[in-house]
Amino acid sequence: MQQDNELKVVFHAPTSEALQRARSNAMNLRREDPGADVCIVINAEAVAEALDEAHPDADEFTWVCPNTLARINRENRQPLRLLDRAAVLELVRLQQSGWAYIRS
Repeated sequence: MQQDNELKVVFHAPTSEALQRARSNAMNLRREDPGADVCIVINAEAVAEALDEAHPDADEFTWVCPNTLARINRENRQPLRLLDRAAVLELVRLQQSGWAYIRS
């Protein structure tokens, strides 16, 4: 089955295990459909995991919740990106603008 619509997929990862799944799934999706827009939104315990364990291919499209970052008193690192708003709000806005949501 072939679809003409551009894929826009947001993977939500709130735990360390979910982050591993999100990274794997995002890389698989990009390999299958290189034109797909993909992002990983992380919050809760996934933030510390992402800060401590780099993923050279997925970090560039991984977005960090500023609320979690402040709560754990950590600094973001590049190339991870910092969301402008709380992850929960950003996830809602992405879905409203047509992004498919996948809870990893």
